[in-house]
Amino acid sequence: MKPLKSLQALIESFEKLPGVGNKSAERMAQAVLELSEDDVLQFQESLGAVKHLVHPCQTCGVLTEDPQCDICTSTRPFQTLVVVSYSKDVAAFEKLETPIFRYQVLGGVLSASKGLGVDDLRIDALQKELKKHPYQEVIIATNPTLEGETTAQFLANLLKKTGLTITRIGYGLPMGAHVDYADALTLSKALTGRTKIKGE
Repeated sequence: MKPLKSLQALIESFEKLPGVGNKSAERMAQAVLELSEDDVLQFQESLGAVKHLVHPCQTCGVLTEDPQCDICTSTRPFQTLVVVSYSKDVAAFEKLETPIFRYQVLGGVLSASKGLGVDDLRIDALQKELKKHPYQEVIIATNPTLEGETTAQFLANLLKKTGLTITRIGYGLPMGAHVDYADALTLSKALTGRTKIKGE
């Protein structure tokens, strides 16, 4: 049977999504064929809109459709700054019963294998934010992976002269876990168990 090039191209597109294997991509592609033309057009428009309208907040890096996100324009106190690797990690913290934090999104982690160095992360934005507002504590909430730990230690060394309390999120999160997958209870325990980071 002659392969359908357009269908195969769609399958390969779905496979680019994280966690989607060939079988799942095939099911998604077949599902698209069963949608009405109007639904397919709406799906296409939604993809385009997300790509063109959603961007990092100019202040903290959280994804937004406005120049600044809702958190940066809120009346939250400038007391505790949570540093995360990705914007999706912020959503996990915002599920807590009373989120009172402000955030800085690094846009990744230090990774030699991926060629990501200090200049590739939003370190300058982090330092600018700390100089601009009277924070008392910085919670480093990178994932407990090798790259996340390396990034956390780099930040601890960088910020140790600021006089701020620098803490690392506790291990309510198991090693190798990801912040954006954590439920509110696990994240609450991780926050309660956070520890102060000592620079080298």
